[in-house]
Amino acid sequence: MSKLGNFVWGIADQLRGVYKPHQYGGVILPFTILRRLDCVLEPSREEVRALATKYTGGALDVQVKRKTGLGFYNTSAFDFTRLLEDPEGLRSNLMDYITGFSANIDVFERFKFENELATLDEKNRLYLVTSKFAEVDLHPDTVPNAEMGDLFEYLIYKFAEASNEEAGEHYTPRDAIRLMVDLLFAEDNKALLEPGTVRTIYDPCIMRNFNVSRDPRTHHRPARQEAAATCFSASGGWA
Repeated sequence: MSKLGNFVWGIADQLRGVYKPHQYGGVILPFTILRRLDCVLEPSREEVRALATKYTGGALDVQVKRKTGLGFYNTSAFDFTRLLEDPEGLRSNLMDYITGFSANIDVFERFKFENELATLDEKNRLYLVTSKFAEVDLHPDTVPNAEMGDLFEYLIYKFAEASNEEAGEHYTPRDAIRLMVDLLFAEDNKALLEPGTVRTIYDPCIMRNFNVSRDPRTHHRPARQEAAATCFSASGGWA
């Protein structure tokens, strides 16, 4: 994790002079998410594009789930490799790529990522940052979900540290996480042992999905917008 975390954190150095340290997360986190999704979708990309010529809307959602097992997809002609082949059109092509995701991928809108792409393009940093992210393999076979969650935790910690915030406020010790999860399930623990049991948990203070999702009893959807963005990418998509 230290090598991967340091590499991604190092990309933030390219933002100096364009952003203040406390703004780095608004660029690095959505780019990390985009690269994660890009890697997850790579094996099924051509199959999904073929399906998109035959189906649309809900029918396409069903077919993609049936054929690939994924709950999300992208119908754009772009991926990170093709994006870098056209430096002059990178900004517009990135927007085409982002808008090519299925409707349940709204994380980039929540991050207001279009605004960040415009700023990076204006300051001649867009190609540099994109090419750096293209160098890192974030496929789940290389970076499992647990490590992806650790990466987000590390990045959020570093962003807080760089902006002189209390970095510890963004980290929850593992023993505290286990206690929190046990308390959440305490009243329904027996029922949850029954196969097929479903319970909905409201957790208003969670920062990222990763804490509660460490427990196999959970399938967690957070309420906070940027939390939704980070937890989606850590898991590679909602089940």
